[in-house]
Amino acid sequence: MTTFFCADLHLGHATLLTSAVARPRPFASIEEHDEAIISRWNATVRRASDDVYVLGDFALGLDAAALERAFRRLRGRKHLIIGNHDAKRTIRLPWSSKPADLRRIAVDAGGHRYDVTLCHYPMRAWNRIYHGAIHLFGHTHGSLPGTRRSCDVGVDVWDFRPVTLTEILDAMALANTWPEELQGIEDRG
Repeated sequence: MTTFFCADLHLGHATLLTSAVARPRPFASIEEHDEAIISRWNATVRRASDDVYVLGDFALGLDAAALERAFRRLRGRKHLIIGNHDAKRTIRLPWSSKPADLRRIAVDAGGHRYDVTLCHYPMRAWNRIYHGAIHLFGHTHGSLPGTRRSCDVGVDVWDFRPVTLTEILDAMALANTWPEELQGIEDRG
């Protein structure tokens, strides 16, 4: 079993293609957009036992039948962290865990166990930040740079596909951005 993360799929959200988001999405239509995301998800998530945490904004604008069809096409055990565009019909889908605004999970990667805080919105601080915990978020569509302890897992940032914690940790290792008040955090107890 592998654990994946993504955010801001915006399936069915046609106005997203022409709105002023941080990174324009390179699709001619919302149908092409949705098919590309579903295809890239399924090319990445190979097993039904893989966990995929969607950090908000799964879909907007799909009718109930289309939403259910799109959901069923995606591989893996899907978990929702609720975003600002997740309507009741999205929240009521058969997620593998109860949708929540915030969740802490433990994930193994590279021989280590990581305490991970999941929220649709980026946070400046989170529980156990001074003890190595990391934070994954969406919402910003790649406009807010990550740090060595936080990362935007939105599909805009990751070639429109879910990513593993190992990939995220590699990206965070390259980040030099630390809020001033958190400088030297690794030296604290």
